[in-house]
Amino acid sequence: MRLDGSDESKNIEDRRGSHTGMGGGMFGRGGGGKKFGLGTIVLILVAIYFGVDPNLLLQMTGSDAPSQYEATTYSQGPTPGLSDAESRFVAKVLKTTEDAWGRIFQQQQWGAYPEPKLVLYSGSTRSACGLGQAAMGPFYCPADEKVYLDLSFFREMGQRLGAHGDFAQGYVIAHEIGHHVQNRLGILDQVNEARSRGNQRQANALSVLSELQADCLAGIWANQLRRQGDIIEPGDIEEAINAAAAVGDDRLQKQQQGYVVPDAFTHGTSQQRMTWFKRGLESGNIAQCDTFASTR
Repeated sequence: MRLDGSDESKNIEDRRGSHTGMGGGMFGRGGGGKKFGLGTIVLILVAIYFGVDPNLLLQMTGSDAPSQYEATTYSQGPTPGLSDAESRFVAKVLKTTEDAWGRIFQQQQWGAYPEPKLVLYSGSTRSACGLGQAAMGPFYCPADEKVYLDLSFFREMGQRLGAHGDFAQGYVIAHEIGHHVQNRLGILDQVNEARSRGNQRQANALSVLSELQADCLAGIWANQLRRQGDIIEPGDIEEAINAAAAVGDDRLQKQQQGYVVPDAFTHGTSQQRMTWFKRGLESGNIAQCDTFASTR
C-alpha cells in the first residue's frame, strides 16, 4: 500500500503499556453474573481471529458464558503523535476506511458516517463487551463501537497463517470496520435477535453470514482505494485474498484438529471468504453484499 504522506486517523486509542485493561472481577459483576476463567476464554477463542462480540462467540461454543459484562469508561481519548511505524500504519489505514465509508454514507443519503474508535492494546484490555485478549485476535464491540487490536496479531498472521503483506493487514482492519457499518445499519441487532431464536446450528449459520458480509464490505473498501489509483500496489489484492483464505473455518479446523466440522463454522470457508471479498471488490456496490438473501 502506498500510504506515504497519507493522513492519519484521529480515532486511535493507544492503551499499549498501560494497566487499564488488567485486573480481576470483570466478568459477571452485578446482575447475578458468573465468574469465568481466562484460560477457558483462550481455549475457546484462540482459533477465532476475526470476532465480533466475545460474549456472542462464547455463546456459540455452548460454553457457560457470563450473563453480563462490566462496561468500563476510559478517560483516555485519541492518542496524538503516534511514533512507531506499526501504529502509524494502522492510523493511516483507519483513515482510508473513514474516507471510503464517509463517501458511501453520503452517496446513500444515510447521513454522516459515525467514525468508530480503534483501540491498540498489548496482551489484554477491557471493553464494553468484556475482556479483550490477544489470543482472540481483532474484534469489534458493538456496545462501545470500538475495534480492538493487539498488533502482535499481524505477526502471528504472517508466521502461523502465512498471510503476509501490508494490504493483508489492511483487510483485517477493513473487515472489523465492516462490522461497525453493519452495526450502524442495524444489521447486527437483527442477526443477534435471529440467533437468539434459533438452535446452535442456526446461530452458527447466521454468524457465518454476518462475517461473510463483513468480508464483502472490506472488498468495497478495497474497491474505493482502487478507484483512487494511487494507494493499491501490484500484489496488494492478492495479499487480501490470501488473508481471507487463511482465516477460513475449514482451513483453521483442519490445521488444529485434522478434520472439518461444517456445523461448527462461525466465519465461513476459505472459498466463501475469498468469494465475498472479491464480490465487494469487483462491484463496489453495498447492495451486492446481502449474504442473507439466500435465507429469505
